[in-house]
Amino acid sequence: MKISHLAAGLSGSEIIKIGNEVSEMVRQGATICNLTIGDFDPALFPIPEGLQEGIIAAYQQHQTNYPPAPGIAELRQAAADFVRDRQGLTYTPAEFLVAGGSRPLIYAAYRALVDAGDRVVFPVPSWNNNHYCHLTGAVPGAVPTRPEADFMPTAADLAPHLAGATLLALCSPLNPTGTVFTKAALEEICDLVLLENQGRGPNEKPLYILYDQIYWLLTFGETEHFDPVSLRPALRDYVVYIDGLSKCFAATGVRVGYAFGPALVIDQMKAILGHVGAWAPKAEQVAAAHFLPQTGAVDAFLDGFKAGLQRSLQGLYDGLGALEAQGYPVAAIAPAGAIYLTARIDAVGRTTPAGQVLATTKDLASYLIQAAGLALVPFSAFGAEATDPWFRLSVGAESMASIEAALLRLPAALDALGVREFVERS
Repeated sequence: MKISHLAAGLSGSEIIKIGNEVSEMVRQGATICNLTIGDFDPALFPIPEGLQEGIIAAYQQHQTNYPPAPGIAELRQAAADFVRDRQGLTYTPAEFLVAGGSRPLIYAAYRALVDAGDRVVFPVPSWNNNHYCHLTGAVPGAVPTRPEADFMPTAADLAPHLAGATLLALCSPLNPTGTVFTKAALEEICDLVLLENQGRGPNEKPLYILYDQIYWLLTFGETEHFDPVSLRPALRDYVVYIDGLSKCFAATGVRVGYAFGPALVIDQMKAILGHVGAWAPKAEQVAAAHFLPQTGAVDAFLDGFKAGLQRSLQGLYDGLGALEAQGYPVAAIAPAGAIYLTARIDAVGRTTPAGQVLATTKDLASYLIQAAGLALVPFSAFGAEATDPWFRLSVGAESMASIEAALLRLPAALDALGVREFVERS
């Protein structure tokens, strides 16, 4: 049986594979703290009450027919007002496109900007850019990042790769790391893009930035979110923003995302998604349009939501820090944004009590599920090397009690590998 070359070469999501494995084990009675999927348990983190009430009311009003393909006008206006008031970004409703979450918008941006053979530059680790390159026939320009820079790409990292590239895909707060761009770091990258475009001829494509800020309202402490056009207005014609309700309002299943940017690009994205039919449900759009302008309700929800996420992230960070102090080969980067903690567990190459050599972090992740009831996603799922000892820990779907219990189980699983003894001797 023959299928397309594209389909034959496409690999599935490692995150979904791990999540499915964990879900099946839980269904069979296992106790597992599942920190894999970037989702929320609605019992712990429900969507805003006003948004929920608006969705119910919209269905009761029979808002169940097709929405306009670019999104209903009321939502595009509300989204434009929202980013203007909160970020100082001025875009017209016509420069917005609504879709069923951020994924179809990212895909549409790739399709609108990238031809087969064009090069797309993105940091490693990052979410799904390698797969979008495969889907569009782009040449992936993966740029490794360093823990010393919180796994955020720097101008020095990116500079050797931008000449001739079509797209620079960035995300802040970053999935999978939960870290963010500083103002200075992002300014330096923006200046590189401006310089690159100044040197291109009139018949050349410019270098565009795809800026995924789906987590931008989820920053902690003194951390601030920065974006390219606010820092460098001259980039306005070259930046496509990805945004929406999915993450910042715990509304992953509501499926309301939006993109905004230069009309030339957004119009082509509208045409592409018009054929794909990836619009958000109309009732949810109506409810979102009503909810976003409610400043008090939005702020009240975010205050409580962020506090809950930060408690879980800080609890994980502190727990891993305590293990590090005891001599275990673990470490973590302080949480700055999103719903993720970046953790290091250096046990690749060790042998389990059953005699299995943990040759990769995928092997280690499987071992920790069995031995510690703890499910993590290795950075190899985000383009890193198979032995890179870093992991993503996502806190939206587990309670603090579940996280604390898993931290208590982890030392025994690591002791069985002999890693603590190894660290103490070194």
